[in-house]
Amino acid sequence: MPQDLIRYDLLVQDALKGVVRKVLADAATVGLPGEHHFYISFRTGDPGVRISSRLREKYPEEMTIVLQHQFWDLSQTEHAFEVGLSFSGIPERLLIPFDALTGFFDPSVQFGLKFELSGAESADNDEAEPDEDAAPTPIASAPAALPLRKVEASEPAADKGEDADADDKSGAQVVSLDAFRKKT
Repeated sequence: MPQDLIRYDLLVQDALKGVVRKVLADAATVGLPGEHHFYISFRTGDPGVRISSRLREKYPEEMTIVLQHQFWDLSQTEHAFEVGLSFSGIPERLLIPFDALTGFFDPSVQFGLKFELSGAESADNDEAEPDEDAAPTPIASAPAALPLRKVEASEPAADKGEDADADDKSGAQVVSLDAFRKKT
C-alpha cells in the first residue's frame, strides 16, 4: 500500500477541530443558541493543558466538561480555549489546547466528533492497519442516552444492509472518506 506522505488523516483532524473552534468562537461572542450545549473531552496530561492539581489528580488521563448553563469567560485563540467552570462548588479556570481534544458532542442535535491522537503520538501508530471489518463503535465518553457514532478519517465504509435504515433513524451517521474513494 502506498505511503500517505501528505497525511490526509491529520488534515481532516485539523479541519474537524476547526468546527470546534468556530462553534466555541460563536458561543463566546453570542452565547449558546437554543438548546445547544457541549460535552468536550480532552486528555488532561497533554502539553499546554492547564487545570488545577485537584482536577488533574481526579482525572489523570481524560476529562469531559459540559458547557451549558454555568460557565463563564469563554475565550479562545487559534490553538486553545479557556473557560471558567465550577467543580463541587469550587470555581476553576481551564486552558485546553485544541490538540488535546478527544471528543466534542452537542447532544441537543446528536452531533459528535471523535478525535484521534495527533502529531508524534499518531506517528507511533502509523504501522497499525485499520481493521477493514470493524464496525463503527459508540463513543465511550458520550452520555449513554445519545446514539453518537465515531467520526474519523481512517474508518472503512460500513456495508449498507438491512441495518442501515435502523442506524439512519437513530440520528447520527458515520462519515467515512472511504465512501468517496474510487473502487479499483
